[in-house]
Amino acid sequence: MNKKWILLIPLAILAIPLFIVIGGEIVRYLWNWLLPSLFGWRQITFRQAVGILVLCRMLFGRFGHRSSYRPGFRSRMTGRWKQRTPEEREKFRQELRACWSRMASPDPKPSA
Repeated sequence: MNKKWILLIPLAILAIPLFIVIGGEIVRYLWNWLLPSLFGWRQITFRQAVGILVLCRMLFGRFGHRSSYRPGFRSRMTGRWKQRTPEEREKFRQELRACWSRMASPDPKPSA
């Protein structure tokens, strides 16, 4: 076990900065290649690219935490659906349609 840690610690010390440098350069290169010509935005520096990389990691990567996906979720939901009576299923469908129709229709403008 100790030999494993002795090998992993120096590897991690090298891998983390390497990931930051390579990831930052890739983000900077792609940003400066695409966004100024597409949207007229200005070019960014390496530090800004690393900031964007960290922000995206926080928003989408979860910093190593498990994702919200749970194995077996679909089968549990299918089982619950099968246990419902036809009347309960129809009531659920109607509630879902009502919810979607409220979200799809624009709110009427208030009269002044």
